[in-house]
Amino acid sequence: MNRKTFIQQISALSLGLGMAPSLSASMLQSQKIKKVGLGLFSAPRLFQDNVEQGIATLAELGIQEFETYGPYTFSDARNQASWKALTPQLGFDISGFLGLEVNEFQALLKKYNISVPSMHTDLYTLEGNIGALAEAANTLGAKYVVLPAIPESERSTLDDYKRIAERFNAIGAAAKSEGIAFAYHNHGYGLIPNEQGIKPVDLIFDGTDPQLVFLEMDVFWTVAGRANPIELIQKHSGRYKMFHLKDMKELTYFEGAGSTAPEWMALFPKLVSAGSGVIPIDAIVETASAHGAEHFFIEHDFAPEPIDNIGDASRYLKGLRW
Repeated sequence: MNRKTFIQQISALSLGLGMAPSLSASMLQSQKIKKVGLGLFSAPRLFQDNVEQGIATLAELGIQEFETYGPYTFSDARNQASWKALTPQLGFDISGFLGLEVNEFQALLKKYNISVPSMHTDLYTLEGNIGALAEAANTLGAKYVVLPAIPESERSTLDDYKRIAERFNAIGAAAKSEGIAFAYHNHGYGLIPNEQGIKPVDLIFDGTDPQLVFLEMDVFWTVAGRANPIELIQKHSGRYKMFHLKDMKELTYFEGAGSTAPEWMALFPKLVSAGSGVIPIDAIVETASAHGAEHFFIEHDFAPEPIDNIGDASRYLKGLRW
């Protein structure tokens, strides 16, 4: 399936690919992404030998915002242990503030005019140590703390999803009291209707307070889960504050419900740099911008050539106009 066909398919029920009719044509032509960001999990090996050199390289590629990933030194012990078990398979162990103290990390980023508006973390740190998380976020100037995935054991049933919605509301309230905001990043699971026709993720959308629980869309996993990114943005206008932008070589869906790591791994060969595949990144960015999006992060899991892959995506996103 080519890109034109895919655009027609996913936008069949959307409003002109997310065009904002209230904006004049001249305004639409003058808009662009203000700062191109990067999810640091895309390029961990750039920091293994020389952290500053890695940061300098990304700055040269036009990256102006970072989104960090855990674990951090204050992360929940369960997250620390699972990370330690995973790192031999990943081939790297760097995370958090790249081996630096948060103040050192912030000072180094300032040198290269890079900000950190968002931090990925884990469910148990959000629930059990949000004070330390908020302290680090406020030091960096990060507005959002984001849950990138719900542990598999916490999302086995629809009742689990209902309980997760309640827990998200509590996390959102706690985050607000600390001067930050909570967001949930979708993975592939929960988007495909079950046997009763219920989309589990709708229990999160409908069961959470829009003023306490915001959203970060991963466009690749959203498409893989047979969902329409533009429809979701329009339906939940104002909630999607951040986006992970990566592309798909050819339209591919999960074989199952997208619930397990093997299903995700099977799709990684289809992952390509933003702007070089079939996902209409341009239309998604335009729609998102009209519905309250604040940050756009390049993401390229296990990028085979991180400098080339990130550079290509950065140039594409910097060139977008609408």
